[in-house]
Formats: sequence, structure tokens, C-alpha cells
Amino acid sequence: MSHRKTLLAASIVASLCLAGALHAQDADQATTGADATTQTSKAQSEKDRIKQLSTVTVTGIRGSVEKALDIKRDSNSTMEVVTAEDVGKLPAHNVADTLQRLPGVNISSSSADEGGFDEADRVSLRGTSPSLTQTLINGHGVGSADWFVLSQGNNVGRSVSYTLLPSELVSRVEVHKSSEARFQDGGTTGNVNIITRKPLDFEKQVSGALSLGGVYADGPGKTDPQFSGLFNYKNDQNNFGVMVQAFKQKRHLRREAQEVPGGFAVIDPTSPLAQSNPDLAGVSVPGLLGSTLFEQVRDRKGGLVEVQFRPSDDLTVSASGFYSKMEANNYNRNFMLWGGNFATSQAPEPGYTVRDGVLTNATYAGVPGTNYVVYDMIYREASSKTQYYTLDAEWNISDNLSAKFQAGTTKGVGETPRQFIAEVTAANGGGASWTTHGNSAPVDWSVGGDISPAGVTSFGTWGNQEVRAVDKENWFTADFSQYFNAGVVQSFDYGVRYAKHDREAQSPEGASPGDIWPALQNGATANYPGNFAEGIGGSFPRDLWYFTPDALKQAIIANSTWLSNNDGPTGRHNYGAEWSVDEKNLAAYFQLNFEGENWSGNAGLRYVHIKQGIDTYFADTVTPDVSSLFGAWDRRHYDNSYSRVLPSANLKFNMAENVVFRFAASQTQTLPDYSALGASSYGSDLNRTGGGGNPKLKPVISTNLDAGLEWYFMPRGLLSATAYSMNMKDYVAYGVQTQMLFSELTHQLEAYQVSMPINADAKVTGVELAYDQPIGEYFGINTNYTYADGSSDYTWADGSNHLLGTSKNTYNVGAYFENDTFGARVSYTRRSSFLIGLSGTHPYYQDSFGTLSASLSYKATDWLSFSLDVLNLNNPTIKYYQSAAIPTSFYENGRQYYLSAHLNF
Repeated sequence: MSHRKTLLAASIVASLCLAGALHAQDADQATTGADATTQTSKAQSEKDRIKQLSTVTVTGIRGSVEKALDIKRDSNSTMEVVTAEDVGKLPAHNVADTLQRLPGVNISSSSADEGGFDEADRVSLRGTSPSLTQTLINGHGVGSADWFVLSQGNNVGRSVSYTLLPSELVSRVEVHKSSEARFQDGGTTGNVNIITRKPLDFEKQVSGALSLGGVYADGPGKTDPQFSGLFNYKNDQNNFGVMVQAFKQKRHLRREAQEVPGGFAVIDPTSPLAQSNPDLAGVSVPGLLGSTLFEQVRDRKGGLVEVQFRPSDDLTVSASGFYSKMEANNYNRNFMLWGGNFATSQAPEPGYTVRDGVLTNATYAGVPGTNYVVYDMIYREASSKTQYYTLDAEWNISDNLSAKFQAGTTKGVGETPRQFIAEVTAANGGGASWTTHGNSAPVDWSVGGDISPAGVTSFGTWGNQEVRAVDKENWFTADFSQYFNAGVVQSFDYGVRYAKHDREAQSPEGASPGDIWPALQNGATANYPGNFAEGIGGSFPRDLWYFTPDALKQAIIANSTWLSNNDGPTGRHNYGAEWSVDEKNLAAYFQLNFEGENWSGNAGLRYVHIKQGIDTYFADTVTPDVSSLFGAWDRRHYDNSYSRVLPSANLKFNMAENVVFRFAASQTQTLPDYSALGASSYGSDLNRTGGGGNPKLKPVISTNLDAGLEWYFMPRGLLSATAYSMNMKDYVAYGVQTQMLFSELTHQLEAYQVSMPINADAKVTGVELAYDQPIGEYFGINTNYTYADGSSDYTWADGSNHLLGTSKNTYNVGAYFENDTFGARVSYTRRSSFLIGLSGTHPYYQDSFGTLSASLSYKATDWLSFSLDVLNLNNPTIKYYQSAAIPTSFYENGRQYYLSAHLNF
């Protein structure tokens, strides 16, 4: 342990001892029964006040803003809060989209290499990656898996997919940005806690809410239904209640893009081309340039059931069950100039240009027998789902002692049971050309020759391979709070938690494709949209054909053989896509909560013991344990064990009636991504690159400091500034190493450039500024800005020291109007560029982007209202790049319009 960490732990332990001594001194002075009675009442009143804050029902934009600031102000730790405007009405249709408006919060729309979409899917805090942010529901974990095939396999983090969490379920969301000992460990700075409603919290005996409407997406030009409903009943005695929520929400999605899969290739300086054209030696050329059309239908359905029973004033027992499933079938078509097939060996026509090591302008004469186009059509049946079940008990054992117990289980599954894939080559002898414009605009490109179905020169398929991910956890917690009758120490919390978490990636079955082309070549076709990709600009092929999903699916199913035995060298058991990680987490904590005149806080210690078992496969042998058509591997098992004490402290000073100063210090532990630990190694013979996990990765240990000043100058008014720092030991970056792996072509070990996760120290420092201002009775503005400066000891291939997911600048600007009948809100959010990860062996980035959203509401009666919400109103182009000279992709998703009627009773 470093000297800095030792000092932090010692200071927090000293705070605990000092608070205990002050409590003992004050307790000795409490001598009369009247004083004891007064202090007992004070402890009970404090418990009642906290409970009231957590269960109050808020209505309208103004009430939501005011209640969120009240909860933030009363908290002893640094936090942000979003509360629902009404039952089933967060200020957005996606929980992650709602959170992006808070200071210190960033969102992203993808979890792996699926590119940019129109819906937020991941949340991260204070310039870190989503994998370092923990998402909880009612204080417990939730099993999560994804619909995208790569996220189901080798790109699996610890973040939660928000596409499975409809906003209608949420009462409020708390974003804890400083840690406490009582918090479940796992987040670098804290956690995101999504809180649902409870039956006994409702005011009326019978309550209900119904939302009916539709969403129109202007990309696909489709309108789909949206439904959510809630019914709550509690008896006259207010000791038994049942709440049922249900939802079914469907929408079409179309994404139009230019993609550069795999980035640019480099002309070998020793190649004949470089010998004849020395100025092209080591120059980068696009390996693939794609006109990409992605379409998907997302159909989400599920519900939540909550039951509460209070047999006495001192005991409440509750049970909860949640289920959400999203069907997410998708069809991706990528018509690509195949630079990797000719540009590294064929000389361009005279007049080409080279700038910054890139062949920026080139024209290639047609060479008979050379294919200038490769065209992928990939239709996937996919889904993701999550569920949890909990049993809770809250027991006031005495006036001074309370307890909470919870047992629960959760499971997430993401699967792609079928993949129907066709890859054809075309434009034989037609030649090609391109002109690049750096990372600011798409590449202009064209190809000659016949690119119709009649011009197809070869066909391949590798469909029908199953991919599945399973994420599950079982846990038990016991938490106790001891309240005191006197002194600075108001209470202390202590408890234990045990959890067993398992994450597994599977690819056990597949089909052997037969002679599919004769059945497919005369199959039904369709065309790209007439206005394809007009929003992103550039000149590249747009008038394109494709096989319909049904034609592709039926041809592959009818001409494939599903193997009864997928093991062995002729089977289709893809061991290289399989791995598993199991973790056992035992934790215990002790936390003192203290309060004096104009100040309060807490300090505590959390002990965590973790055991990991990792099973994976390594493709580094010629005498394998297992083999299939996908390669050969050795089975490997690894065991890791970690024990650590994590200190934390939070102090709040009321410097004036409406001015609050905060200070927080903590150490947190975050485990590496599951796939970073377990992913099996692989090598691609196409370009001699590979990847895999690192079972020897250590947890990320972060030492966090936080100081802030908040001025609550009026109801719904706040001016605040917070400075923070995180020093992370054993942060997880991704390096490239040369490894000897088994080649499927030569059937011997070959040298590959393998990307793999490694530990490297890192740090983030930053500032958060927020300003909320009501204007008169009906108007208001919300603004905030976050600065995050992150760097690591690891140097990427491009010479940078960036952290994954760190945007240096993020800001939000919003305004609202609301009276008794009408309401309106507009919000703009922008974040600067940030590192995504590796594309092959090269780091790549998402460019800065901003999103504009707006909403209108009309209250017709006390029980009927209408709303119109518009997302991605500015239709932003989402850009990815490798460097200033090398773009990676440009995406256009279109706008979404939600029109709904809301009934409340």
C-alpha cells in the first residue's frame, strides 16, 4: 500500500475514533430521563424525515426539480438526483438520456463495436468508462446482457444495458459521486441507484396510471405503439399493498452510415508496389470503405410486481419481481470498396496524392480478375432480457435499533441463436477511386464494373452460429442501524453482504453451410432508401440492392446442415468465443454517522474479500485440448483472491442558512471487465492480428477526493462548484503484444499482433459547475458544465495517454415552462471527443457530439394529460475516427417523436 493510501486510511480511522470519543463524552453528560426521552424522539424524527423524503410523490416539472434539490441538499454525501415529474414520467423516455443532463455524468449509445445509435445505452461518471460505473436497482445489482453479438462475447464490461430499463418504472434516480462504507462496492466513485415505487408509499387506497401512445421514427418512417400501465392497491389499515406495472414498447430503427471497418491498411515497404513507387512505402490506404445500412426492430416488454405487508408498526416485509425482454432482430448491409484486395499491391494512376502518411486521393484502373467490391449482408435474430426477484424485511427492533434484510437473485441473458450471413464479391475488373477529407467528413469513393446481383463473382457464408451470454447473481444482505440518545454520533451502521456472480459466454452450436448460392442468387431483392445517408454528406454508392432478410434466411436454412455433434476438428463448437468468470464477494462494513451544530457527516470502513475462478481457452498450441473448424485451443483455469479494507468519509458544513460546503475522501475497488479477465485468445489470419483476455488482471483501486460548495439561493435555485480527483492504481488499458498463435491456414504457430488488457496507473481530475435558476413562477433554466482531465501511465499506439471514455468537456443547457395547464422543456447536451478502445491494434475515438431534445405537455383534466417528446431533434451525425487524417465511421439515426396520452386515477 502506498504512503498516500496509508495516510488516507489513517485519517479516516482517526475520524472514527474522534467521533466515538465525542459521543462518549456527550453521553456522560446526558443524565436526566427527560434528556434521554428528547434524544430518543430526535432519533425517531430523523428516521421519519429520511423516510418521508424517500417516499414523497412529486408532480410537474417544478415539483420534480425542487424535490431533487431538497434530497441533494439533505444528503451527507455528494450526489445528484432526478425525480419523476409524475407517476411514470421521467423527463425522458430513457433513464440514461435523463441522467446525461446531470453534472459529472456521460452517456454513450454502444457497449462494443456496434457504432453510434440514437438511444443511450451506457452511463459513466466523472470522466471514466461505463465499466467503472455501478448501476443498482433499489440498492441491489441487476443481471445484464446485450442484444449485440459482440457484446455477448468478447466485449463484455460490468456496465448495465439501459435499453432494458424503461423510464416508466422509476420513482427517482440517485447518482452517488462519493462513496460510503454502507454502499455496495464496485463503483469507482459511487453508483447509480434506480429507485422504484412501493405500494404503501401511495396516498390513495387505489391508484393507477395508464400511458398510451406511439413513436414515429423519421429514419425508417415507421410508427409503433407504446404502452405502460400501473395499478396500486393498499388496504384501509395501510399495512398491505400490491403494485403491478406492465409495459410493451416497440420501435423501428434505421441507421445510415459510412463505415471503415478495421481502419486503414499500410503498404508494406518491402512490397513490389513500394519498390516501384517509393513514395507509397509505409503509406496508409483504406482497407474497406462501406456504404452501411442497419435496420432493427426493438420490441421491449415486461413488468414489475411489488408486494408489501406490515404486520406491525415495527416490521415490513416485501417481495419484488421484475422482468424485461427486448427482441432486437437486426439486418446490417455493408457494400464496401475492397482496398485490402488491391490497394496494397496495385499502383494507382498518376496524379495521386499523399498527405500525413495517407494516400488521400487515388484512382485505380480496372484489372481483369480483380474484385474491387466485397459486400456483407448479415441478418441476425437477437434478444436480451433481464430479471430479478427480491425478498426484503425491515424491522425496528427497538427505538434505537433497526435492521434490514434482503435476499435476491438476478439473471440477464443476451443471445443470437441464428446468424444469416452472405458475403459476395463483385465489380470484377471495374477499377476504383477515392478522396479522403480527414476525420471531419466521409470519404468520397466509387467503383466501376457490374455491382448488380449479376455481377457477383463469388459467394461465402458463415451463418447459423449461436452466441449466448448469461449473467447471474445471488445475494444476501443484513444491515443494522443503531441510534443514540445523545452526543455527536447520531447512529452507526453495520452489516454484511455475500454475493455469488457468474458471467459466461457460449458458442456451442452451429450449422455447416452447403451450396447456398444457387438458392440465393435469384432470391428476392430490395433497394437502399432513396435518400440514403444524405444527412452525413459525401459522395459514395447509394443506389444499392440487397437480398431481403427472408430470402437470405430461407436460402441458408434450406442449404445448411445442423450438426448433431459440434465437437471435434470438424464441428462448429467455437471454443474461441467461450469463457466464464465466477466471483464470490463477502463484505462487511461499519459506518459512524455524526452531526453537530451546522455540520454532519459519516466515516467508515468496508472490508471486501473476493475470490475469482476464470475458465478460458488459449490458441497458443499445436497439441490442443479441444479443436473445431474455428481453431484449436488449450483449456486454462485461473484462481484469483483479493482482500481489502476500503475507507471512506463525508463531511457537510452548513456555512450559512443556504450555503453548504462538502468534503469527501474514499478508496474504492472496481473489478476488471468480465471479458477482460476471461475472453479466450484468437488470431485472425486475414491480417495476423488477434485478441484475448488477461486472467491475471488486478482490480482497479481508486483514491478519491472531493470538495464542493453549494448555494441554494431560492426554491429550485442552485449555484454549485465541485472539484474532484481520482488516482487509480491498476487501471485497465489495452496493449498490443506479439504472441505465437495457432494458424488455421498453416496449422502451425505464427506470430500475431495481439491486443489484450493490461494494468496501468491512471488519474482523473476535474471540476463540476451547476446553475439552476427559476425565472418567475413558471419559467426556469438548468445548466451545468463538467471538466475532466484524465491520463494514464500507458502510452497508446498513437502516442497518447488517454483514458477510455474521458471527455474533457461536457455541458448541458436546459429551459422549462410550466403552469397549471401547459408544460414545455428543451435540453441540449454536448460532450467532447473520447477514446472508445482498439480497432484491431489501433486506438479509435468518438468525436464530439451534441443532442437536442424537447417536450410539450397539456393537462386537459386532473386525470387526463397529453405529451409530445422529441429526441435527437438536431439529428446529429455521430463520428468515429482513428486520427485527424483517418476516419472510422459516420452515422445518421434520425429523430424520434413520442406522442402519448396519460390517464391517472
